[in-house]
Amino acid sequence: MADENREISPFCLLPEDCIEKIVSFTSPRDACKAVAVSPVFKSVVESDTVWERFLPPDYKEILSRSCSSVKFSTMKELYVLLSESLLLDEGKMSFRLSRSTGKKCYMLSARELDIAWKDSLTYRKWNSLPESRFGEVANLYKVYWLEISGRFQVKMLSPNTNYAAYFVFKFSKLHHELDCSSKASVKFLDDCTNEIGGDVGHTVYIDPLADELEMERNINARVPCSRIDGWLELELGEFLVAEGDNREVEAKLSETEILYRKGGLIVEGIEVRPKES
Repeated sequence: MADENREISPFCLLPEDCIEKIVSFTSPRDACKAVAVSPVFKSVVESDTVWERFLPPDYKEILSRSCSSVKFSTMKELYVLLSESLLLDEGKMSFRLSRSTGKKCYMLSARELDIAWKDSLTYRKWNSLPESRFGEVANLYKVYWLEISGRFQVKMLSPNTNYAAYFVFKFSKLHHELDCSSKASVKFLDDCTNEIGGDVGHTVYIDPLADELEMERNINARVPCSRIDGWLELELGEFLVAEGDNREVEAKLSETEILYRKGGLIVEGIEVRPKES
C-alpha cells in the first residue's frame, strides 16, 4: 500500500530524450547533482547527448591541436579528460575546461609571451622544470626592469563570461629585488592594436613578502597566492567576453621605474579563466 501511495516524480512521465534535453541546459555540476534528486536522471546523466552539449562547440578543433592523442569512449570521459591540462600548438599553450561549468581556460607558455630581455642570454635562461606543464620556463636571473605580456584571441574563449588573467610564476632560491610594486593591466586591442578599454592601472606586488611599509601605502594592491599545482599566481585584471567579439585581449605586468638589478623570477605563463564570483 505504501508503494501505491508513493508520489511519482513528474519526470518519470517524460520521454528520455526530453529529459536529456532538459538536463543538457543545466551545468555539469547540476547534472551530477540531479542523480541524487531522482533515479530517473541516472541513465540520462551518463548519456553522450548530454555531455556533448557540455563540451565547447569547437572541441574537435581543440583536439586536433593537441600534442598527444586523446583517447576516450564516452563524451563524459572526454569531458573529464579536458578538465585536466591539455597541451596544444606544439606545447606553446595549455587548455582545460572548468570542471563545474564547462567554460574554457587557456594558458600561454613563457615562450609565447612578450618578455623584455627574453632574447638575451645575458639576462635570462630557458630551463626545464618537472613541475611545469610546459617544456620550458623562462628564468629571468639578471634584469633591470620587467615587462611581461601575453595576447589571447577573445573568440576562442567562452562567450558571455567574465574572465580574469593571471601571471603564473615562482621564485628561485636566490631571487632578489622583486619586492617593489608593479603595474598590471588587461586591455582590449582592435585590428590596429590600439588599446580600447579594459581593466588597467592596478598596483600589484610580485613578492608576497614585500616591504610592509610600502604595502601599507597601497592597501588595495594585489598580491600573489598559491596554486594547487605548486606555482604562484597574481591577478592582472578582468575582462568580459561578449558574443561574437573578434578582438584580442592583452594582459600585462610591468615595473620600469626602479632600475635595480632584479633576479630569480621563473615565468610559467599567463592564464585566462572564468572569474569566480
